Amino acid sequence: MRRRNFIKAVITGSLGSIISGKADGYDSKKKYEKSCEDTSGPAVEWRRKIPVRYEADVAVIGGGIAGVSAAGAAARSGAKVILVERFAVTGGNLTSGGVGSFCGETRGQGEVFDEIVSSLEKFDAIAEYKPYSRENQSRIFDHEILAVVLQELVLRRSVKMLLHTRFVDVLIKGGRISECLLCGKSGQEALRAKQIIDCTGEGDVARYAGFEVMKGRVKDGLQLPMSMMYFVREVAEDKAGPQLAEGWFEPVRSKEDLPMTSVWPNGPGGKALKVKIPMFDSTDTEGLTAGEVKGRRRMWEVLDYFQRVRKKDWRFDHCSPIIGIREGCRIAGDYVLKVEDLRAGREFEDGVAKGTFYLDGHKPDDEKRTYILKKSEMDVPPYQIPLGSLIAKDGKNLMMAGRCFSADQLSLSSARVSTSCSMMGQAAGITAALCAAKDAEPRDIDASEVKREVVKRGANLEI
Repeated sequence: MRRRNFIKAVITGSLGSIISGKADGYDSKKKYEKSCEDTSGPAVEWRRKIPVRYEADVAVIGGGIAGVSAAGAAARSGAKVILVERFAVTGGNLTSGGVGSFCGETRGQGEVFDEIVSSLEKFDAIAEYKPYSRENQSRIFDHEILAVVLQELVLRRSVKMLLHTRFVDVLIKGGRISECLLCGKSGQEALRAKQIIDCTGEGDVARYAGFEVMKGRVKDGLQLPMSMMYFVREVAEDKAGPQLAEGWFEPVRSKEDLPMTSVWPNGPGGKALKVKIPMFDSTDTEGLTAGEVKGRRRMWEVLDYFQRVRKKDWRFDHCSPIIGIREGCRIAGDYVLKVEDLRAGREFEDGVAKGTFYLDGHKPDDEKRTYILKKSEMDVPPYQIPLGSLIAKDGKNLMMAGRCFSADQLSLSSARVSTSCSMMGQAAGITAALCAAKDAEPRDIDASEVKREVVKRGANLEI
């Protein structure tokens, strides 16, 4: 019989107060320590032996485009990889969130992204390639087919997927994350890995470890606004008409009252609609709940306007199961990418990924199509993302990729798009695999070695 390893976990305090952050430069580690000392409120002590069911060289927590790219790249490097995803499919915002569009340049992102695009083309499920420009910002694809493409990509590379599995907490020994605690249908279990990559989008691994994170704009901590995606079908005129029941919600009756709403094609006879939902905290349990509720209400209020006022022959089809999050928490890294770096088109000695998208920072405190910057200030030249922005400064074996990488808010508004997130994931996966093979830490790896491998695998880092 196989011997089962066990660990003991002890959690004390109010989890909600432990994991929330506030603004740029906010130190969640100090808040964690303070919450453990605070005995004024209710508290519980929880103890249980948990089996160490999984062991790997590299554990990737979060299966969005950054997580899939990290897992795929690490596996190609020969590492034993486990990918943990809370939903039924990988892809994050692109699949579960219903965002069927790659923003930014879709060529030269690296071999993982190339394989994704190639597979979508075989399904005839992606628009024709056009070089990125402000006039050609995005490339539409079928998000349901992408879910299958991503699944098969990681399986072909022998990545072990754990779906319907929640990341719960970490254990730290000597500054290293020794185990990640998970909970799936088998119950609570532990994952032991040499290297961890946080691709949760909200920086969950770092936050639960008590590492420093940054969130929102400096003056009030407000994050870039979320968006709700939903879908309609074009039907015959005699089958159209309003669907919102009388007395429900507060339907929009004029164009002036519309929130920011985007509409684009979604296959034959279909449309995708995106509605801006500002001022909810995606890293807070109650905040995210309220955002989801508001999003679904706003969805119907806006749809009623198109059906009743604009006389669109649209029938509601479905809504994405999760709201689209632009900004959660950004993890403080060895280097914090700044908007000045983007505007200068900066090249780094340890540059391992590239961004091209404009500074798409929607104002976080209103629902209109308003931006933080003037239109004349939004364009940036191509810029590099350094390896230092993918290494958590408070941990010895934690990296990050995707929208929780180390950057200020305006830098994130550009680099958060799927193409750049995929490049970050590939670089983090390559680095983590090198660390596992050499029994080293990320900051001990020669960045030029990572950079050479990134370029060898098809990433265009030229700016």
